[in-house]
Amino acid sequence: MTTATRVYVARLAGLSMFDPNGDTVGRVRDAVVRPRPGQLPPRVVGLVAEMPMRRRIFVPIGRVTAIEADAVILNTGMLNLRRFEKRPGELLVIEDLLDRRVKINDTDREGTVVDVAMESDRTGEWTLTRVAVRELTGRLTRRGHVHQLEWNEVRGLIGAPDTQGTAGLLALLENMRPADLANALQELSDARRVEVATALDDERLADVLEELPEHDQVEIIAALGRERAADILEEMDPDDAADLLAELPKPDQDALLDLMEPDEASKVSQLLDYTPGTAGSLMTSEPIILPPDSTIAEALARIREPQLSPAVAAAVFVTRPPNDTPTGRYLGVVHFQRLLREMPSALLGGAVDNDIDPLDPATPLSEITRRMATYNLVCMPVVDSNNRLVGAVTVDDVLDHLLPPDWRDRDQLETAPGGSPVPRPSHLTGRPVSVPAREDNRRG
Repeated sequence: MTTATRVYVARLAGLSMFDPNGDTVGRVRDAVVRPRPGQLPPRVVGLVAEMPMRRRIFVPIGRVTAIEADAVILNTGMLNLRRFEKRPGELLVIEDLLDRRVKINDTDREGTVVDVAMESDRTGEWTLTRVAVRELTGRLTRRGHVHQLEWNEVRGLIGAPDTQGTAGLLALLENMRPADLANALQELSDARRVEVATALDDERLADVLEELPEHDQVEIIAALGRERAADILEEMDPDDAADLLAELPKPDQDALLDLMEPDEASKVSQLLDYTPGTAGSLMTSEPIILPPDSTIAEALARIREPQLSPAVAAAVFVTRPPNDTPTGRYLGVVHFQRLLREMPSALLGGAVDNDIDPLDPATPLSEITRRMATYNLVCMPVVDSNNRLVGAVTVDDVLDHLLPPDWRDRDQLETAPGGSPVPRPSHLTGRPVSVPAREDNRRG
């Protein structure tokens, strides 16, 4: 086994972290450093690792035995599972230094930090030694040269940044799932979170907003300006857009709805009219809907569309035209398993299942969960008094409303009834894991 003596932190981010037995502990998300006096480069005190369920913990650098091209190896599987929080005086390399505007001492030219290298000495201590800086050219169409500089050859690395861009950080976050990206945003400071979120394109930001707590959604939407906020709401699923608008004052709701495309605004407005906690307020108004003369092959093509969530793609609802909610007469549902058993050329109307009564828009959450559990369903149709399909409630909608209101908030720790932390069993050893208090104190 070989280990690098110099590692660029941006390339380290996302690597899997393994214990000595080869079991995955999590993924590296950042490096924690502590500045030192004078011109001495900061000392690396540990790594931030993201474990299953998006929990971020601190891993002391002394626990790292090897850093390879595709993995970080630890010398133990015993880790402190306390959620990571940055302490006063500490810096996170990716969060605090990447994209920072700095000056090169020799030329006094400005540039932005694109990466930072950490290097190990003979004693095994890691420090930040080199900085990759892209020189600013002043031309939009031309990228400046990247300079590899020693830490003390650059000014502006420590202290509050005058300017910090987002390009480098967005590149690192590009391939994350929306839920993981939302989690990463929550770990940023309030100002940095808004800055990075607003730099995302509309479709990506809409997906991420759906995974954030309500207070973060409102904070970001307020920072966008009404025109762009309306564009983002159009990109969101109507039920998620309605939930977000419900958190805003009525004048702001009305102003944003007026700026949205009429068709999109109409779907969201209808959802806002339903009583909270009912099928109407939970449902999506855009399930898969086809007429009965469509073929099984057409239905299979629809459920394969990549933008659909698994819960929405689990069933095709069959109605008389029109096929946009509220539809013509509701005929029934065809679950995806039934689609797989039928001939592709067969008509959808011949495979309809209609022996389970659909939900009424006023059906309460308790009744929805009971019926979905009784019939082992992941989605159910919602039909109005005229037997028109107005939407569908999916299992993710139900879970979202059954969980505590702050379940997406990373600041809320799981607690037992008495208020003490819930011990988390180790996926490595089958028992709660922890380390002596002195291990965590090594950050000091």
